[in-house]
Amino acid sequence: MNTSVIIIGLVVGAANYLFRYLPLRLGAGRRPAGAAGAWAGRLLDGIGLASICALLVVSSVPEVLREPGKLVPTLAGFLVLIICFYRTRSIVLATLGGALCFGLVFKLLMP
Repeated sequence: MNTSVIIIGLVVGAANYLFRYLPLRLGAGRRPAGAAGAWAGRLLDGIGLASICALLVVSSVPEVLREPGKLVPTLAGFLVLIICFYRTRSIVLATLGGALCFGLVFKLLMP
C-alpha cells in the first residue's frame, strides 16, 4: 500500500474527528440551552445525516456506474434514510432503516 494513502487517511480522519469534537468541547458550559448559539446545535445535528448521505453517495456511485440495476435500491435506501431521520431524529434508526430498505429492494429486484 502506498504511504500517501495512509497519510491522507490519517489527516482526513483527524480533521473529521476535530471537526466534530472541538465545537462540543469548546462550547460546553458557555451558554444556556436557549441562548443565541442555538444555531450551532442545529448545525451539529445536521452533521450526522450529512455524513451518512456523503458516504452513501461516495460508496454507491462507482457501484451504480458499474451496475445500473443498483440505482433503484440505492435511491430507495436513501429515501428511507431521509424519511426515517426526519420522523425519529435518530441517525442510528435512519441508517439501519436505509440499509434494510436497500437490502430488501436489492433482493426483490435483482434476479
